[in-house]
Amino acid sequence: MADNSRTRAQLRRAVLSSYFGSVIEYYDFLLYATASAVVFNKVFFSNLDPVIGTIASLGTFTTGYLARPIGGVVFGHFGDLLGRKRMLVITMTMMGVASTLIGILPTYAQIGVWAPILLVVLRVLQGIAVGGEWGGAVLMSAEHATSRRGLWASFTNAGAPSGMVVSTALLTLMGAVTTDAQFLAWGWRIPFLLSVVLLAIGLFVRLKVQETPVFAATRRPTGAPLLEVLRHPRNLLLAIGVGFAAFVAQGTLTTYVLSYAVQAGFVRQTVLNAITVSSIGAVLGIIGFSALSDRVGRRPVVLGGAVAVAIVGFLLFPLIDTGSAALLTLAVVLGQSIAHPAMYGPLAALCTELFATRTRYTGASLGYQIAGLGAGIGPVVFAAVAGAGTGVISTVIAACCLLTVVCVLILRESHRDDLAEPVAERLTGVER
Repeated sequence: MADNSRTRAQLRRAVLSSYFGSVIEYYDFLLYATASAVVFNKVFFSNLDPVIGTIASLGTFTTGYLARPIGGVVFGHFGDLLGRKRMLVITMTMMGVASTLIGILPTYAQIGVWAPILLVVLRVLQGIAVGGEWGGAVLMSAEHATSRRGLWASFTNAGAPSGMVVSTALLTLMGAVTTDAQFLAWGWRIPFLLSVVLLAIGLFVRLKVQETPVFAATRRPTGAPLLEVLRHPRNLLLAIGVGFAAFVAQGTLTTYVLSYAVQAGFVRQTVLNAITVSSIGAVLGIIGFSALSDRVGRRPVVLGGAVAVAIVGFLLFPLIDTGSAALLTLAVVLGQSIAHPAMYGPLAALCTELFATRTRYTGASLGYQIAGLGAGIGPVVFAAVAGAGTGVISTVIAACCLLTVVCVLILRESHRDDLAEPVAERLTGVER
């Protein structure tokens, strides 16, 4: 009985640590996303034409996503060799420091071209930190769980919209208490500087969690975990294919929509309010759909989400183009609170279940983070092709969803797998 109580206590700590750590990581990461859409083009790219400046600003946003697979490989390697907990402490520290430094970074008017260069460097560090954070955080919850793995692992993914709520709320607050000139001069910096406070709280929580029992009982890889994953690439490729559309949708709903709606005539605050409301709904949706995937399986839930996201992709821009704040909010809520969570929530457990323990941190991280490039590339590509019409954008989103459907149909169901079993099927995808 005492052992069971300690196990449950550790599970609660692991889930809380994973969720809170994810909130902090994505607060910083998505704070940058919001700022890149509404501030950085005027602060760090003020020498460029407004349209080119917006594309360049979103381009720096993309570099963070390009760096995420690097973080997945590096921290996945050492996480599979040395343990999950050590890597999570390092990634959280990296993210907090990088975000704080962005908050004190001089503008283009002050130091010229060095401003965007340093911004890109700090964004790359953010990307590496997030790339290493996600896999370890999910594994801390999933490998401590003895049942309802989808539910417990989903709290890490729920940290993304939670971080969006916090970052958007703080930017909203600063926009409300400052004039436009004050906001561009210093108001936007305050949320970045607060990262150091969140870092201290997050480290306090994270240091109290023990290493996962599944990892502790597993023989370490004798070679590089990455080479073992690449030796059987089928599940890695399927993980990328399953997740790519979810990230394209995420980047569209949280970054591109903000820029698009402001250019369409909406007040920035109106769009931020819609995104905040939908992000709160996304937290509930991610947890709810992930819990459902424990009952009916990962495949049907993700399939339903892919179809729903494709439909919303064609409704999104016509609803925004009406100029109605209510319809704008409805469009974003349909996408981010309902359709997207069905695809995104179960990904945490699904990616975990595709790999054996000895290579799980590396494999799950790499698959997830390469898929995550969709969120970074999508807004930049959509901004570049916007002149061709929103129908092109909607079609691209639908095509990505079709890729998800195909990959999910190829995968076998895995929600009842025992993560402690060193089954070769996780690497080969062979039916048991």
